[in-house]
Amino acid sequence: MRGRPILSASILAADFTQLGSALQAAEAGGADWIHIDVMDGHFVPALTMGPFVVEACRRATRLPLDVHLMVDQPETLLTAFRDAGADALTVHVEACPQLYRTLETIRDLGVKPGAALNPGTPAAALEDVLPLLDRVLVMSVNPGAYGQPFLEGTPAKLTRVRALREAAGSTAWIEVDGGISPETIGRAASAGAEAFVAANAIFRHPQGIQAGLQSLRHALERSLAGA
Repeated sequence: MRGRPILSASILAADFTQLGSALQAAEAGGADWIHIDVMDGHFVPALTMGPFVVEACRRATRLPLDVHLMVDQPETLLTAFRDAGADALTVHVEACPQLYRTLETIRDLGVKPGAALNPGTPAAALEDVLPLLDRVLVMSVNPGAYGQPFLEGTPAKLTRVRALREAAGSTAWIEVDGGISPETIGRAASAGAEAFVAANAIFRHPQGIQAGLQSLRHALERSLAGA
């Protein structure tokens, strides 16, 4: 694993009546990125936030905004999210028939491009676009709702993604999203993940946001020390 692992705090579980305060607490608690899930009610069942939420987050934190587009036709939304303040835009392989072109467009907009894989999509679907990517996002739950359990097949898939990345000579981050907790983060890290998206484990921790981040970081450090 390269350098310090990344903790990306997903605002999907945040209290939106206190979003600014929640983001500031995440920043103070050691979050590295802020993860923003955009869902359109078509590609996934849920309907969530748009560019205006990204713009509000941009005003509230200095952390990089890691925007995950779980939407049909994401190419129509790229400029709006870039203008709102996104630092990275991740699109789904399954939603992009012209994936190469979409990733090139993201990079041309001055934003870091990422590609996400649903649980049923093989790692090999990314092989031809790895040179374009800043990050690969492996979904460890079925996308569309937070609070789902970590899927048991995820570590094997992360290992396959890591092997593909190394074969391609890519520098893309390997990111994992879904069911990340102190109990699962070590397994994901051992399999090759380097950036970890967590929602409930951070924003709904019984002792607060900073305690949630500390718990994840300690579990991650223990896992890596024993590797």
